[in-house]
Formats: sequence, structure tokens, C-alpha cells
Amino acid sequence: MKNFRELIVWQKAHQLTLDVYRITANFPKTETYGLTSQIRRASASIATNIAEGCGRSGEAEFARFLHIAAGSANEVEYQLLLARDLSYMNADDYAQLSNQLIEIKRMLVSLISKIRTHQKSAP
Repeated sequence: MKNFRELIVWQKAHQLTLDVYRITANFPKTETYGLTSQIRRASASIATNIAEGCGRSGEAEFARFLHIAAGSANEVEYQLLLARDLSYMNADDYAQLSNQLIEIKRMLVSLISKIRTHQKSAP
């Protein structure tokens, strides 16, 4: 069992979630149960799935949860774009969150690839 708190990708996903909560606090109140809720849940899902995968047995299950986290990252990517296009966030906030998300997605792909390579080389 891995300690998810030690994974840099989890740390970055957690920070993204904190930043999403901070920025979405300024979204219109009419979006409380709409886009605000969706983007918060999807961003939290990235770190949540990384953490859950760390608690599973075996690398194959861990990789599966990393894939789910990557799917949530894609969901957040679209929701950020939508929020920007609806003028719910300014360009600087969008760029900050988008850059964080790109880095997290790259790290997830790299970690998944590393796990798959390790699985192939294992006896």
C-alpha cells in the first residue's frame, strides 16, 4: 500500500482542487448546483482516485484508478473552458488552472506508463 500524500501528482491535484474551490467561490450563485458543483467534484475526483488507487492491491488496480483520475482531469479541462467562455473566471485564473491541469495530466500519463512498463518487465 502506497502513501498517496507522498506522490507529487497527488499533491498537485490536491492544490488544483483547493484553487478550484477558491476561484469557483466567485461564480454566479445561479451556478451553485450547476457548473460550480460539477467542476469542484471533478477536480476533487482527480486526487480522490489517485488516493484510492494507492490503497488498492497491485499495480494493475493502481493504474486503473490513475486512468479514472485522468478522465476526471479531462472533464475539468472542459469545465474550465466552459467557465472561461461564460466569463465566470478571468483569463489569469483560467491560465493558472489550465497550466496546473496540463502538468497533472502529463504526470498521470507518465506514471501510468511507468507502471505498465514495470508490469511488462516483472516475471
